[in-house]
Amino acid sequence: MLHDLPLSGVVVVELSDSAAAPFAGRVLAALGAEVWKIERPSGDSARGWGPSKWKGSGAAYHALNRGKNTISIDIKDRDQLVILHQLIARHADVFIHNLRPGSCGQYGLDGDSLRVTKPELVYCEVGAFGHVGPLNTLPGYDPLMQAFSGIMSITGEEGQAPARAGVSIVDFGTGMWAVIGILAALYRRRVKHCGASVNCSLLETAIAWMTVGIANYNVDGEPGGRHGSGVAFIAPHRAYATSDGYLIVSAANDPLFARLCAALDHPEWSADDRFATNSGRLKNRSELDRLIGERLNDEPRAVWQERLQAAGIPVAPIQTTAEIVTHQQSHALGIIETPPDDEVGMVGLPLSFDGKRPPPLHAARDIGTDNDALEHLLNLRRVTS
Repeated sequence: MLHDLPLSGVVVVELSDSAAAPFAGRVLAALGAEVWKIERPSGDSARGWGPSKWKGSGAAYHALNRGKNTISIDIKDRDQLVILHQLIARHADVFIHNLRPGSCGQYGLDGDSLRVTKPELVYCEVGAFGHVGPLNTLPGYDPLMQAFSGIMSITGEEGQAPARAGVSIVDFGTGMWAVIGILAALYRRRVKHCGASVNCSLLETAIAWMTVGIANYNVDGEPGGRHGSGVAFIAPHRAYATSDGYLIVSAANDPLFARLCAALDHPEWSADDRFATNSGRLKNRSELDRLIGERLNDEPRAVWQERLQAAGIPVAPIQTTAEIVTHQQSHALGIIETPPDDEVGMVGLPLSFDGKRPPPLHAARDIGTDNDALEHLLNLRRVTS
């Protein structure tokens, strides 16, 4: 670990499972923090996720838990719970968890209890429906929150079944909000010499992703609909079929639309009263999409991509995972990394400092790998795994 990373010297204890809180811990580790991940003896649920497995655990576990010291503690065992409390009290700057709602108090792992003995602790709870309200004790997962928040009501094609985003945007977004809250609390601690309790949740993250949709609804009372690859408030701004694949085309203002029309050999479209402004294009979206779609279907994707890019039109092909992994831009960025002690490429931190990305983290470890290291740290005789 490089000593000049932003969080070098910060110790994080992460009692977590699944995705949101582990993603937060992985980000903190990539920023230089020393992260101690606590797993129950049977291991994090993500170890069993499939179908892709690596060294006996799900690929998702490896993606979310690199760069961490991994110890096994059964918090239901009184002696082992004491060890966790000692680790937090003696060494932790940050404690992050996603325990079942309402259960942390019975283990003395709630913010009020921990910050009595360690007021400078930054305590972060990653919840499901939030820390207050009638649903605050319910468990929750990413697709539940995409449904509950309204995200799924505006995702997919009109007239089709509701669709979930293909990646766990709520889980990863919640992990990001946890990191933002922790960093803010660490900054305040440095200035005011006090800790903080940070709360974030899957539902609050999902509602935050509905920021524009909720604003639109509060203005005009319209709940919004599904626009497939497009959006409700800009046209054209969606995927069109070329002769051999799909291309996202975005003309988000009137000058861009005029350039698009010229590049498509139909400059007259931009002068048509139906299409001259974005409001007109939205009212006549179906006809506009038909015209653009018919024209783009005349040539292959690569031809249109080159031609539209030359005209300054924002475009992007809809690529597969294989295509983005092997694309020269991904390689130039160096964002897909291979840890020095592993052979599988994983996505690195999407940040650079002074032009350099934080170095690859070591591979995720087996359950309880660092129990001996914890024994040494706390001068214990034994940590039962």
